[in-house]
Formats: sequence, C-alpha cells, structure tokens
Amino acid sequence: MKIQKLLEALNELLEPEKFRDYCPNGLQVQGKKEVKNIVCGVSASEALINAAVKRGADTIIVHHGYFWKNENPRIIGIKRTRIKKLLEHDINLIAYHLPLDANEKVGNNHELGRLLKLKDVTPLPDEPLVLQGEFDPPVTIEKLTDKLTEILGRVPYVVPVDSPPSIRRVAFCSGAAQDYLEKAADAGAQAYLSGEISERTVLEARELGVPYFAVGHHASETLGIRALSQWLATRFPQLNVSFVNIDNPI
Repeated sequence: MKIQKLLEALNELLEPEKFRDYCPNGLQVQGKKEVKNIVCGVSASEALINAAVKRGADTIIVHHGYFWKNENPRIIGIKRTRIKKLLEHDINLIAYHLPLDANEKVGNNHELGRLLKLKDVTPLPDEPLVLQGEFDPPVTIEKLTDKLTEILGRVPYVVPVDSPPSIRRVAFCSGAAQDYLEKAADAGAQAYLSGEISERTVLEARELGVPYFAVGHHASETLGIRALSQWLATRFPQLNVSFVNIDNPI
C-alpha cells in the first residue's frame, strides 16, 4: 500500500491534531513510497533500526521518535547515525507520542486499564492523559504488584505507605507522569501508577498516604505500540507487521 494511505489510516485512528505535543507526530523521516513490511517499537533507537533492516522493513512506527522540543536541532552524533541508517535503507520513520498515550482503542493508558481489568475508567478532571478506575473486588499492594509484574514483565518499584489494607480506586499514566500524584490523591485515588519516579515522589507519596508504583517508562509504553501493531495487522492483512521489543529496564 502507499505510505500516504497508511498515514491517513493512522491519523484517523490517533487524531494527532488534537494534541499540543513535544515533537512532530506522523512521518518524521521519509523512505519508500510503497509499504509492505512494518516494524513497530517503543523508541527509534539504533538497535530497533538494525532489527528493522535485518527484517527487510520499509517502515518503522514508534512511540518515541526524533525532533523533540528544545533538543539540539543539529543532525550530529547519535541522531546522525540513526537518520543516516534510515536514509541508506530507504526506511520510513513514523512516530506518535501523546496520541498513542491517550487513544481509547490502542493507547498506553487505556491498554493498561484493560489489562488490569479496571471498571469505570475515566480521566482525572482537567487531565485527559491520567486515568482512574476501580478494582472490584479491591486488591492489596502485594496483589497489585503481582498483577503489574505479570502484565509488564517487570517488578515495579513500590513506595509503601500507611494506607488502607486494600485498594479500590487507582489512578495511572504511562511514561514520566509522577508529577500528577497529588492530583490523583485529590481525586480520591488510593494508589498511583506511572512509569518513572523522582526523589521527591517518595516523600510526596508518604505524605499523601498514597502508595506509588513505578512500573517502568519503557515497560508501560510497550502496551500502546504493541496494540497498534495488532490493529494494523488486522486492518491491513496484506502488510507484514511485527512488534520488536528492545530491552530497556527503565
């Protein structure tokens, strides 16, 4: 299929025009006009590009691409090496950042809510990227830790606090969303999940009485791109679509 048809389908699904993002969404590096073999991954690292080249891919789709706001715009060093390899092999690089966090069908956050089997999932007031939902029946900190380990393949770092013995309402956001902890607590969350943790987060969790689960930035954002790869494979069976996970413990 033509690259333009693929982009139209992705834009229709992910609606990037609704977001004020930190990077361009959509086609970032132009390659072949005809698309047959797509590799999906979390970040457009050299390792992912190498895996795509090895598989004969003509297109890479990622959550973390290039050209971030306030970064050095020069094509030097690591960025040069990556882009040079894309151009040499005529590979398209497509990236969707916030649209892939928020999307209800394939987004990181909604995927996590579905995998945790949460009920009544809604965004926090004025924070559409941060979701909240309920366990029925409630779970303990230990049970939630086990659930997250099973789903993400990574044991979360947990900040335990003096809190109720069971957790019903939980708020969550993939990636680096630790700064929403206080808003989650204000909204009634009895636990908060995000990808990363800062030094201050430990103190905030203790003072708020809300246990914090740092589940891994990379791990929490494998969910959306994996779901997107499955959506593409179903929507366009003529394409060869694969998900490649480049290990990252953070």
